[in-house]
Amino acid sequence: MKRTVIHIDEDKCTGCGECIPGCHEGALQIIDGKARLVSDLMCDGLGACIGHCPVDAITLEEREAEPYNEILVMEEIISKGYNTIFAHLSHLKDHDLKQYVQQGIDFLRANRSKIDFDPEMLLAKLHEPKKPMNTQKQASVQVKPMQTQHKGGGCPGSREVSFTPQMTTSAPVSSPTNQPSELRQWPVQLHLLNPAAGYLSNADVLIAADCTAFSVGDFHSKYLVGKVLAIACPKLDAGLDIYSQKITRMIDESNINTITVLMMEVPCCGGLIKLVQNAVLQARRKVPIKAIVVSIQGDVVSEQWV
Repeated sequence: MKRTVIHIDEDKCTGCGECIPGCHEGALQIIDGKARLVSDLMCDGLGACIGHCPVDAITLEEREAEPYNEILVMEEIISKGYNTIFAHLSHLKDHDLKQYVQQGIDFLRANRSKIDFDPEMLLAKLHEPKKPMNTQKQASVQVKPMQTQHKGGGCPGSREVSFTPQMTTSAPVSSPTNQPSELRQWPVQLHLLNPAAGYLSNADVLIAADCTAFSVGDFHSKYLVGKVLAIACPKLDAGLDIYSQKITRMIDESNINTITVLMMEVPCCGGLIKLVQNAVLQARRKVPIKAIVVSIQGDVVSEQWV
């Protein structure tokens, strides 16, 4: 069995950070001015980061797959210094891989002569409690776009965030009976849609990331009116190539008019717009694409035709 992972040519890498948001798993970080793969374990090998690199410093390499071995990983990165080692162990800790963190610390203790820092100090910093959010300000907190936060490391799509929904007293809350569904067809999951279905003929299509409907309070009235819906998750769904082929067929065979892509602000959602753009490139006819990014609290982060 072979496994595909990314390879970074550090001689070419300029440390621009453009590849970081494209890494769905948060396995890439900018450390000491270079892009580094801090965890082979988390690299999915899909190469989403490659298209972001302006100097072609990232490629895919295929090698025989082996069971994950933290000792081998530590032997590989120990020469890169404290910052890379700390980022790697923090990444494992954030994914609750405690056994690998312990193996890494044990390796450092056994190889003190090869490092210029105290493993115990690194361990202490690794387990420093994160500063809690001021609960008195939670209701008004403005969550910044996660693509900019992501350059510090960690997986933004899995980051724990608590917030209090903002309430207004200017108008009564509508009851469910006053919010009719705008859904025009079934099924809605992209894998289940027939690209030649009658309801797709000359239709305006909304391709929405799975999470958007749960974040946007007025999803139906604001985005779904007059559109055919397809939902997908570029991070968790399998068969993304099938998605691309289906969208191409919708364009060519059903003559759809426009595509609106609604996605979350987390980096992994960026794969959805790329998938649609690739499908359009393969189609015989071109259709306009609108990309809308919403925050985890349902606010519009950006909206533009692409």
